[in-house]
Amino acid sequence: MNEQKKMDVVIIGGGPAGMSAALVLGRARKRVAVIDAGLPRNRVTRESHGFLTRDGIEPGEFRRMAREEIAAYPSVQFVDEQVVAAAGSDGDFTVTTAQGVDFHSKKLLFAVGMKDLPQDIDGLSEVYGKSAFVCPYCDGWELRDQPLVLIAKGSRALHLAKTIAGWTDHFTLCTHGDDEWTEEEREDLRQHGVPVFSAPIQRIESQDGMVKHVLLEDGTEIPCTGIFFTPKLATGSDLPQKMGCQITDAGTIVVDALGKTSVPGIYSAGDSASDKYQLIFAAALGSMAAVAINGELLAEAWERGK
Repeated sequence: MNEQKKMDVVIIGGGPAGMSAALVLGRARKRVAVIDAGLPRNRVTRESHGFLTRDGIEPGEFRRMAREEIAAYPSVQFVDEQVVAAAGSDGDFTVTTAQGVDFHSKKLLFAVGMKDLPQDIDGLSEVYGKSAFVCPYCDGWELRDQPLVLIAKGSRALHLAKTIAGWTDHFTLCTHGDDEWTEEEREDLRQHGVPVFSAPIQRIESQDGMVKHVLLEDGTEIPCTGIFFTPKLATGSDLPQKMGCQITDAGTIVVDALGKTSVPGIYSAGDSASDKYQLIFAAALGSMAAVAINGELLAEAWERGK
């Protein structure tokens, strides 16, 4: 028989969103379990940027410090496990871990982030998080004024080019096949003198994670010291969809302004509920969802007290 624990809120995911939510709910004296498998998407990178007072912090250190602060609130517990099942409805959810422990809660918060799907580019995994990145706001400063290669297509490529222009004038756009642009988009890039290559990428050459050049299948070599690319992503867990939460084509959980999903009692925050993949955004969304959850719990308790 499974061990069972009763909580007000179960938070699935222990990144910035989940931790911020736990802090708010802990201070609100709610019984909270943060269940996290310890495999964050940003584990591939050496530093995280843009979080005030923690700019440049190593991701693992960020999590360690967060847990240390939250430990001051005894109603919050951390569970270093993977969640394998979730069921139930508003007020009576059951979350089961891989070790067979059942957590019963009134509300659920999915802070499961996103996960990278494989890309058919040889050598990308060796440089990802070291000299190849997805967010200019997170890593553009470190690559300022350097020769960069952007790997993207369609409207995202044009958006990435416009954004990167704030950090360097020396960039080349590789579409790795069909560019998927409108003629207006092609003309826009031509007018701005952006070098564009559509030949498929044969491989990315690097040393110790630092990119040297991008080799195309037509033999073209593009020297560079950094790469920004468009990732292929999916929701960090399939449990929200199994629970009936609405998911966008991009894999993001649909939420309202407070983090409520399409399923009563279930919330989501952080990268899994936003296309702004920055620590500070994720933390803010987690905090906001926690306030909404607490407000809902308080309102329900108030009604029961009539």
